[in-house]
Amino acid sequence: MNDEKNEKGFDMYPGMAAHNIYTENNVGIESPEKLIEMLYEGVLRFNAQAKKAIKDGDIEKKFYWANRSISIIVELIEVLDMEAGDISKYLAGLYNYQIKLLSEALVENDTAKIDECTNVFKGLLEAWRETTDVA
Repeated sequence: MNDEKNEKGFDMYPGMAAHNIYTENNVGIESPEKLIEMLYEGVLRFNAQAKKAIKDGDIEKKFYWANRSISIIVELIEVLDMEAGDISKYLAGLYNYQIKLLSEALVENDTAKIDECTNVFKGLLEAWRETTDVA
């Protein structure tokens, strides 16, 4: 594993970002399956905060929370094994669409687009829990 960091202390290799965040926060991760579950939960939490910020008219927090969700989704895209078949390609497209929705929600102050993204991740989380037995 490469531990190179830039001048602000962030990892130079974003594929390790999620793992490093949880390691630095001393969260015990039992498995890669549990990490994916935690990432999905993070998107749901951050989307709720972004939606609240839009409703409150808090521009700074709106961008902060939505960008945290987008960062997680980017991480999910980066860890996809594109050699695994059609499911990886499907998920890449789905994840990219969620980034598009969140970006549009930011520009348009559209909580319905955040809700749409949230509903997708609720479904993904439920399916993930059913297929991996991590819950």
